[in-house]
Amino acid sequence: MANGLLQLRIDDNLRQQAADIYAQLGLDLSTAIRIFLTRSVQVRGIPFSMVLPDNNEYKAFDGVAAMKRMSGAAEKSGASVMTLAEINAEISAVRNGK
Repeated sequence: MANGLLQLRIDDNLRQQAADIYAQLGLDLSTAIRIFLTRSVQVRGIPFSMVLPDNNEYKAFDGVAAMKRMSGAAEKSGASVMTLAEINAEISAVRNGK
């Protein structure tokens, strides 16, 4: 089978991050791309889901909403300006039942 040359331009940082991940899997970047293309041919499309998650089902939205609620509560209670020592003292007091 004849081999062809595939060239593409990609952000250096993205290329390095992907190469690092594939190296941990024992693959070089060229092999990983060949696997992607082979799988694309096998499934006759992109070999992974490419749909936007529903806001109600995507866990990160829940996490961000929770962080916003906690941040607001911390600002209202004054806890957002506490030092680490003050926070640790509060935790100790609660643990000791004070």
